[in-house]
Amino acid sequence: MFGEALAGSKHDYFTQKVTTIMILAIMALSLDLLVGVGGMVSVAQAVFFGIAGYTLALTAPEFAPANIWVALPMSLLLAASASLIIGALIIRTSGIFFIIATIAFSQMFFYLFHDAPFAGGSDGIYLMFKPEVSIAGVQLLDLENSTTLFYVVFSSMLVVYLLLRTLLRSPFGRVLSGIKENEIRVSALGYNPVIYKLVAFVIAGTLSGYAGFLSATQYGFVNPGDVSWMLSAHALIMVILGGMGTLFGPILGAFAFEGLQYWYSTITPHWELPMGFTVIALVLLLPGGIGGLLLKWADRRNKPIVQPAGPDTDKAAPVNEGADL
Repeated sequence: MFGEALAGSKHDYFTQKVTTIMILAIMALSLDLLVGVGGMVSVAQAVFFGIAGYTLALTAPEFAPANIWVALPMSLLLAASASLIIGALIIRTSGIFFIIATIAFSQMFFYLFHDAPFAGGSDGIYLMFKPEVSIAGVQLLDLENSTTLFYVVFSSMLVVYLLLRTLLRSPFGRVLSGIKENEIRVSALGYNPVIYKLVAFVIAGTLSGYAGFLSATQYGFVNPGDVSWMLSAHALIMVILGGMGTLFGPILGAFAFEGLQYWYSTITPHWELPMGFTVIALVLLLPGGIGGLLLKWADRRNKPIVQPAGPDTDKAAPVNEGADL
């Protein structure tokens, strides 16, 4: 019986860990839309991640589960609104100025939630119950069950990936990619880069907010760390490790980053040091990330093998050794 309980606890830990990684992968996917496709290096994704999580915690009744049909739209709406306001203020900047602006907003919101009594201050806010998914009193999903939540998060990650893949293949995605390559030329073609970048910023912020909603649902807890720029930096590392602009790469990057972090933490309490060296080495050795390496490998596998052409004996004139004699 002890062995069964131990096996059950290990399975539950594995389920919880993979669920967390997939939530972070959704956040990394949202960031890849900005960094890998639009060329906007944002360190503010955690702001929208945390806003959605805090919205769920603040709208949930103290001794009853939140209604997901109310809490989820409200969380996404506030995350989208925040990204629209922040984006409208900084979207005309670029390069290092854009990065600094996103860091500044991250710090502003961190101290807002850290010092605000309504947000629980540095202690954060606890959720006593996970959101209730029901219609007319009939429960559709039991999010208290870790396996059910696992499949919900997995399905969400897959849907977000497919939505972004479809978006990139649309005219909007092609224009956004063109802005990254040559914004002046895109403007000359009659498109307004500011509008396209702002829309992408809002979409990314909303998706990051959805990840934050799922995170708050899983852990039943939110704190100022959920809006810190450090969380955004971790998501950025996941995108770089996985391969910017590949979409599937950030998912691989999330698993790689969290896997390495877990492994190093079992070796030393100062896991940040070897983790830093590993990230630097991977960036130098794999500039295209894990996804870029896989794409190169796939191209080589699919590339047809061309045999070297031999001499065209049919057209060669016969040599008559006695002709000149």
